[in-house]
Amino acid sequence: MRSLWRTIDRGTLRDIALVCLADAVVGASFGAITVSGGLDASVPIVMSLLVFAGGAQFAAVGVLLAGGSAVAAVAAGLVLNARLLPFGFAIADVLGERWWTRLPGAHLMTDESVAFALRQGDRPRRRAAFWICGVAVFASWNLAVVIGALAGRTVGDTGALGLDAAFPAVLLALVLPALADRGTRRGALLGAGIAAATTPFLPAGLPVLLSLAGLLPVARSVTSAATATQADPAQEVR
Repeated sequence: MRSLWRTIDRGTLRDIALVCLADAVVGASFGAITVSGGLDASVPIVMSLLVFAGGAQFAAVGVLLAGGSAVAAVAAGLVLNARLLPFGFAIADVLGERWWTRLPGAHLMTDESVAFALRQGDRPRRRAAFWICGVAVFASWNLAVVIGALAGRTVGDTGALGLDAAFPAVLLALVLPALADRGTRRGALLGAGIAAATTPFLPAGLPVLLSLAGLLPVARSVTSAATATQADPAQEVR
């Protein structure tokens, strides 16, 4: 572990510390909202330890608190966490080839740990940034969730503190960077329209799943572009 600390620079360590602080605030909100919404304190604590996926946890608990089924909650979390699949390919060299490094590495894989890893110029620095960020975020997130869950029992009405806005705020923050792409933005708007139109008629959780239909035009355009590139390889260098 000492070699990891020696490999990474102080600026990166400072940035990781700031990310941990921000995640701790969100984690405390997650724990407080979950408990004050009526779920047992063990739910956010165990979920954070075993799932450890902030956005997916918010999505799953949000569906449950809205009255949705467990199946819809799990599906919402899985869909949101599907973005981690390409991340695994991007940092495969960081995780190593042995299962005892790949398994914990996959569990610690988050947007933050992957982002810090990809910022580094060589494998030793990528490895150091990933593991330091992953372990630090895991520790700060879970500690904050415990504190938030305990506080949620006392606060009762998190709406009075504005914590009820954490669910939509976090989810919005997750999708905003992707909306810079026109195709993605079009798919997101279509999906939002589908969810808004079906919410008054369907049980909680189902409109979110139906909104995935908004991705169909995006998938079609990506497929068409890939086909065109294969037909005319010169397009890759234009």
